Amino acid sequence: MLRNVQRLIGNRIHATDGDLGTVAEFYFDDETWTFRYMVVDTGYWLSGRKVLISPAVLGTPDWESKTFPVRLTQEQIRNSPDIDTKQPVSRQHEVELSQYYRWPMYWESGFYPGAVFGMLPLCPIGDARTVTNDEASTPKRPGDPHLRSTASVMGYYIHATDGEIGHVADYIVDDETWTLRFVLVDTRNWLPGKTVLLSPRSITHVEWADSMVYVNLSRESVKQSPGFNPRQLAGMSAVNTPADHYIGPKDL
Repeated sequence: MLRNVQRLIGNRIHATDGDLGTVAEFYFDDETWTFRYMVVDTGYWLSGRKVLISPAVLGTPDWESKTFPVRLTQEQIRNSPDIDTKQPVSRQHEVELSQYYRWPMYWESGFYPGAVFGMLPLCPIGDARTVTNDEASTPKRPGDPHLRSTASVMGYYIHATDGEIGHVADYIVDDETWTLRFVLVDTRNWLPGKTVLLSPRSITHVEWADSMVYVNLSRESVKQSPGFNPRQLAGMSAVNTPADHYIGPKDL
């Protein structure tokens, strides 16, 4: 099912032996627009420390109680590598997390399907193979990861082929694969009161320094698209989304 990311912020994270904290934000890969980590605010439990959790250890969410169960213990979280979430997450940080938790490194060929919206498999920690020192020092996908915070990208301006059309207001995620399916665009400064769904496949590039998202669509195409109503999500999924509910390539 498809869900608004903003409505997931503040949901509880529950370990196998107690609460861990609440969802603060998500990190996604800006090359594939795939969610890679959930950022958890541990609150008073660990003096406000924020930790990264991979979807690989996520159990079945309890949507009624707004709780995400994870296959981790409080002790594992307490002793995990201390990653400063206020700074860019480096590949070495990700390797440290992978080695500690023994969850798969998604950028490796064995765990990275390679599709545009590929997602790492949801496997138990114990099933992930051990990361060797050679692999840690020489990752198969060199360079820093393209990880971006959903919170930091919120508000970025959307630039069509012929001018600005609005700004990022939210994201729509598939709760089965944790892939980002749509960007919710607020166009009220150009089309009063209207929000639309934008397929990430319409995004040509992002200018991070200028807080600008460029798309291969014209203003007119946005103008002619239907407005988005949040109630539509109740009947939408990644496989049955009607083409007229969003703009951009229709090949989900």
